[in-house]
Amino acid sequence: MAQDPGIGKKIIATITSVKGQCSAGHKTGDTFEISSYNPSELCGFFYHDIFPNLLTFQFGGTLPWWEGDTIELQCPDSYNLVTLKLERLDRK
Repeated sequence: MAQDPGIGKKIIATITSVKGQCSAGHKTGDTFEISSYNPSELCGFFYHDIFPNLLTFQFGGTLPWWEGDTIELQCPDSYNLVTLKLERLDRK
């Protein structure tokens, strides 16, 4: 597995809601560190879907509908919808 070189912002992911039953087993309250180098515990389908946003967010970019250092993203499975909050933090 590739090693995360620790560049860019530190990103903390928190599952904020699950509607239905997540086939990957995500539960509300799950928290983990994620990056463009490391999918951590996130489902592969979800990671693939959010990767462009994650990459932009990790390296300090923004989109017009983002405010501050927190964004919410949703799983591509609309029947068992998982919502994820990403928080961008400075590395120490």
